Amino acid sequence: MTVESTAARTPRRSAGNKAGTTGTKRTTSTTKKATGAGKSAEPALVQLLTPEGKRVKNAEFDSYVADITAEDLRGLYRDMVLTRRFDAEATALQRQGELGLWASLLGQEAAQIGSGRALRDDDYVFPTYREHGVAWCRGVDPTNLLGMFRGVNNGGWDPNGNNFHLYTIVIGSQTLHATGYAMGITKDGADSAVIAYFGDGASSQGDVAEAFTFSAVYNAPVVFFCQNNQWAISEPTEKQSRVPLYQRAQGYGFPGVRVDGNDVLANLAVTKWALERARAGEGPTLVEAFTYRMGAHTTSDDPTRYRTDDERIAWEAKDPILRLRRHLEAANHADEGFFAELETESEALGKRVREAVRAMPDPDHFAIFENVYADGHALVDEERAQFAAYQASFADEDGGK
Repeated sequence: MTVESTAARTPRRSAGNKAGTTGTKRTTSTTKKATGAGKSAEPALVQLLTPEGKRVKNAEFDSYVADITAEDLRGLYRDMVLTRRFDAEATALQRQGELGLWASLLGQEAAQIGSGRALRDDDYVFPTYREHGVAWCRGVDPTNLLGMFRGVNNGGWDPNGNNFHLYTIVIGSQTLHATGYAMGITKDGADSAVIAYFGDGASSQGDVAEAFTFSAVYNAPVVFFCQNNQWAISEPTEKQSRVPLYQRAQGYGFPGVRVDGNDVLANLAVTKWALERARAGEGPTLVEAFTYRMGAHTTSDDPTRYRTDDERIAWEAKDPILRLRRHLEAANHADEGFFAELETESEALGKRVREAVRAMPDPDHFAIFENVYADGHALVDEERAQFAAYQASFADEDGGK
């Protein structure tokens, strides 16, 4: 494929180059037609569905979604709708004091569902703390995601049960974990792949640079999936990099591609391609899903302090769910009955999540002292006793109740 063969060796002269994949002329011409990128300073990107829901051709990536049926499209739509409903319920629960914090994925559903559905069961996922859609695709119960944000557990699921690692709060560190794991499965002779998710802000972390270096040198079967939602909390991408993020892969010697992050089909196709490269022993790929965080960074953030309403409104018109719905309706792939049934299912999910969170038991206050050392330790015993006395003082003040 053109993208693979030229990406690591074709030089770039400036950040204004329009290629959606490093060194790919054919993809460039296709995506310019689809996106009108030739009229803007932004580079073109891989797009299969326009914001109006029109299917457009792409010579490089059409083959990766050639077998997609109407039922598959309805499944992708269902995934995005239910993920958004769960996310909205979690945000509401935090506002009601039921969760300590919540990191919303609003606006990023296509990037997560498209890439998540490209994975095989034996592939391994290393997420950040916002990959709720990918968790959905891996079969992780949504209520388990909320336990950590409520403070009752450290994740609540077995990572090896779904090949989905626990959420990572430290920014960018999971890319190193993913690279090491990918190097390991290569030594084991497995043909599976690894995918590491991170954001545009994390792309500036030293851990990510180290992961790029090691994965390239050792030809690790890992896909770096960057969801560029354009705001690292309050810092815009232009304060993170002088070039589009996907072009950074060039300096490490592996391909980079920018995909329309609000196009679920394009994300599915590009991720399938990148995973196939990894499994075939062709090494890492950087996928930059160019999308937009329509909500706050987390529920502790106020995006109105650094973003304009005009920017938000412009991106709401590119809503990934609305885009696929328009396509389904135009192609007669879904009727009102389908959408009505999905709405009912969505409300049922919200109710189940709400009830499950409120029924979660309080955590064991003494669990913090477990597993500090492999064996017992006098200092930990002393601290546990002090904490027990502190807890008992509340009961004494309340008359022993």
